Amino acid sequence: MERTCLAVILAAGDSTRMKSSKSKVLHDVAGRPMIAHVVDAVAATGVSSVALVVGRDAERVAKAADIGGVTVKSYIQEQRLGTGHAVLAAREAIAEGYDDILVTYGDVPLQTAGPLFEARKALAEGSDIVVIGFHTDRPTGYGRLLVKDGELIAIREEKDATDAERAVKWCNSGLMAINGRKALDLLSRIGNSNAKGEYYLTDLVEIARSLGGRVTAVDAPEVEMAGCNNRAELATIERFWQERRRHELMLSGVTMIAPETVFLCYDTVIGQDALIEPNVVFGPGAVIDGGAVIHAFSHIEGAHVSEGATVGPFARLRPGADLSIGSKVGNFCEVKNGKIGEGAKVNHLTYIGDAVIGSGTNIGAGTITCNYDGVNKFETVIGKDAFIGSNSSLVAPVTIGDSAYIASGSVITADVPDDALAFGRARQEIKPERAKLLRERALAIKAAKKAKG
Repeated sequence: MERTCLAVILAAGDSTRMKSSKSKVLHDVAGRPMIAHVVDAVAATGVSSVALVVGRDAERVAKAADIGGVTVKSYIQEQRLGTGHAVLAAREAIAEGYDDILVTYGDVPLQTAGPLFEARKALAEGSDIVVIGFHTDRPTGYGRLLVKDGELIAIREEKDATDAERAVKWCNSGLMAINGRKALDLLSRIGNSNAKGEYYLTDLVEIARSLGGRVTAVDAPEVEMAGCNNRAELATIERFWQERRRHELMLSGVTMIAPETVFLCYDTVIGQDALIEPNVVFGPGAVIDGGAVIHAFSHIEGAHVSEGATVGPFARLRPGADLSIGSKVGNFCEVKNGKIGEGAKVNHLTYIGDAVIGSGTNIGAGTITCNYDGVNKFETVIGKDAFIGSNSSLVAPVTIGDSAYIASGSVITADVPDDALAFGRARQEIKPERAKLLRERALAIKAAKKAKG
C-alpha cells in the first residue's frame, strides 16, 4: 500500500488481574513478549511508524517493542480515562498527518496482519472508521456489531441491546482503523458523559456517522482477537499460538508424531522432511535443517542442527551448539557452544562445552570437556577421526589430534598429537583377599551398631 500509516498500540494498562510484578504485555507468548508479537503484526501491514502508549514499566515495554523494521516511539498515558483518552496520548504522532491510523492493543498477541490490512483497504475505499469484528458462538459480554446496507450503524453493548441484537454473533474486538486526515477531529469529539466518566473509542462510530462519514466493519478469526487479562488466558493464548505454528510447519513438510507435545518458540526454524518426536521443547534461536531427526524429550535452544543429524532422546542443546551433517548427539548428552563435525558421534551421558569436534570422531559415554576453572572458560579442540574412550575428562585448554586415541577413564591435561594413544589414569593394582577383609569389617561395624540400638 502506498498510503502512509501510523499504528497506535495501547499498552498502558495496570495489568492488575495478571497478579504480576511486571506489565501484562511483557509476559511471554512463545518465548517473546506479547507486545513484540503485536508490533510484528502491525509492521507486516506496511505501517510507517508505531506510537506506543505506555504507562507501567514504560521503558521495559518500549524496549520489548523495539524489534527492528519499524520506528517505535513511546507516549505516556498519565491517567486511565478510557480507550479514546489513551489514543489521544499519541496526539503528537497522529498530528503528523498519516493517511491511515490503526488502533490495536498490546495484549492481543495472536493478531495477524490480514485483518489489519483489510481494515486499511476499507479506509482506502472511502471509509472513515473501520471496526474489526469477529464471529463467535459465545457472544455474551461483547458489544455487537449492527450492520445495515453494508455499513456499521452501531456497536451495541450487551446491557443496552434488545433480544434481537443480543442474538447477533458478530462482536467488537476493540481494534479499529481511522481515516488519518480526520482522526484528530473525530477523536476530539469523544465525550465522557457516561457512568464512569471515561472516553470510549467506540463512540467514533456514532460521531463519524453524525458527520456524514462512512463507517464499516471487517471480520477477523475469533482466535486472533483473543485478549489476555490473567494467567489462565495467557496459557490459552500460548496453546492457540502453538497449535497455529505447528500446523504451519506440518503443512510445510515437517513431521511431528505427536504435535500437541512439541513446544516451539517464536523464531523456531524447521526444514522440510525433519522429524520431531514427542515431547520436544524449542527455546529461542533453534534452527533445524531438513532431514534432521529430533528424538523424544529433547530441549534445543540457540542451536543449529544440520541435515541428517540426530539429537536425543533426552538431549539438551544449549546456545552455540552446532551439529554438522550426519552428526549425532545421543541420549542424556548436553552440548553448549560446541561444534560437532560431520559424522561425529556424541552418543550418551556426555557434556561437550566450548569445544570443536572434528568429522568422524567418536566421543565415548561419560566424557566431559572440563571447560571452566571457576573463573574463565577454555576451549577443547578434537581433531577428525579421533576416539575418546568412555569416562574421559578433557581439561581445557587442550587439543586432541587427528586419529588420536584416548584410553577410557583418562584425565587429559596436555595436548595429544595426531595418531597418538594417551593414558591419563593410575596403573591398576590387585590386592588378593582384600575385598573379603573389607566386607567382613563392614559387616562387623553394622552388627555393632545394631547391638547398641
